[in-house]
Amino acid sequence: NLLIKRLSEKAKLPTRGSPLAAGYDLYSAESKVIPAHGKALVDTQLSIAVPAGTYGRVAPRSGLASKFMIDTGAGVIDADYRGVVFVLLFNLSDKEFHVEEGDRIAQLILEKIVSAEVLEVGDLDTTTRGAGGFGSTG
Repeated sequence: NLLIKRLSEKAKLPTRGSPLAAGYDLYSAESKVIPAHGKALVDTQLSIAVPAGTYGRVAPRSGLASKFMIDTGAGVIDADYRGVVFVLLFNLSDKEFHVEEGDRIAQLILEKIVSAEVLEVGDLDTTTRGAGGFGSTG
């Protein structure tokens, strides 16, 4: 289960836009202006406990990204984090963007985690790609 604690009356529980939606919409618990080409932390007034073996990824809402050039950043909610969830919003447009209390500002996507032991080795196996970096595969 996704456990949610509302920290104030302004907090709104996450919702899904459709039965098969991958993400849960996160809502702003405050009004805030994000300056053109700027950023702001927007408070949700929620604390979240994600299911064991997962983390919460805070992702952009496609409508905000495509219509207003609003993106998210630094969006990882670890399974052991119990603090207030803030959403870092970036305004990539030339106009300031107004967030109102109750607006959908991002989506929370639950993703499985693979925890592997870190092992130092002298060499790695070879692959067809090798050390080819950005753009090396076409």
